[in-house]
Amino acid sequence: MTVFVAGAAAAVLLAPGGAVLGVATLISPASAGSGSCMWDSHETGSLGVSGPVPSSLTAVNAYGESVVLRSQQLTRAATIIAVGKAEQIPARGQLIAIMTALTESSIRVLSNIGAYPESAELPNDGNGGDHDSVGLFQQRPAAGWGSVPNLMDPVWSSRAFYGGPSGPNHGSPRGLLDINDWETMAPGAAAQAVQVSAYPDRYAVNQPIAEKILAVLSGVSLSSGLECTETGAGRPPDLPSGFPSALIAAAAEQIGKPYVWGGGNFDGPTGGGFDCSGLVLFAAYQASGGRIRLPHYTGDQIRIGQGIAWADKQPGDLIFFGYPGAGRPHHVAIYVGGDKILHAPRTGDHVRYGAISEFAGEVMTVRRLE
Repeated sequence: MTVFVAGAAAAVLLAPGGAVLGVATLISPASAGSGSCMWDSHETGSLGVSGPVPSSLTAVNAYGESVVLRSQQLTRAATIIAVGKAEQIPARGQLIAIMTALTESSIRVLSNIGAYPESAELPNDGNGGDHDSVGLFQQRPAAGWGSVPNLMDPVWSSRAFYGGPSGPNHGSPRGLLDINDWETMAPGAAAQAVQVSAYPDRYAVNQPIAEKILAVLSGVSLSSGLECTETGAGRPPDLPSGFPSALIAAAAEQIGKPYVWGGGNFDGPTGGGFDCSGLVLFAAYQASGGRIRLPHYTGDQIRIGQGIAWADKQPGDLIFFGYPGAGRPHHVAIYVGGDKILHAPRTGDHVRYGAISEFAGEVMTVRRLE
């Protein structure tokens, strides 16, 4: 149930932006078993491409917008996956790479005729023209990522994005593997750590699409929800008695911890603190005895559990807050009764109790995890 509460909106910041020669030798049709399932890409090894690339694929982003990907885009995604397999990148890293390419180029090898006229003569999927960036990941030759021909080669640019000891840039600029604790960061935050975009929250919007691409091309079902299912959606498993109280208690133990964008995982704070969805995923994991592994993004968390009417909300329910017309929530909090919530509000603040009235004028949605 979604409720619009009239009043002045509070100013709350978001909580959590070549050639294919040789690709066939990287793609192994038998590299992943069809129909297998993984609970969490933190714990899954590198995935390969299984079977032929589809002619098209339709997926929905975190805004609920439908996106159609064509064969060439999916072939580029297969290259990113295959390079990750060859470099032994964990599935989480492959997911982050696809999210990044989706956001930067719509998984297309883009030329930049204005900055590099010679790029028009190299194999490409269209002209981009974003400053002096080129290729799948919109990397900049001037920033040291590589030459224009290098970065318009999807194999080379994928290796540069992944980075690490075998990466072509040897840590400068930093690829994904060169980022400390990238494995425990929210995928969108990890992408931002590599790309250093002026729009850091945009990568997470494409996580549901990247998950579907990786699942379809690898043959492995990726569940960002609570169950291993074909769609990744589902209900939580049976939860311990007293789960709502335990959820509140687990979050309350973190009161005073600083707000850190992208902070928080199943074991506790990262970077010293939590963002709003990081606090919720930590508290749910602890309160459920490890049975609930929520995704680290409000746009994904709002899809989990059961919708509850505003009048029927109870302590332990999650309240999602969104700006009217935005189509997605920007904040999540744990309801504790009356007008009170427990949350990680914004940069410069800390985990604390707050009031629903702080978000007057916003769209409020209630979800229950049991």
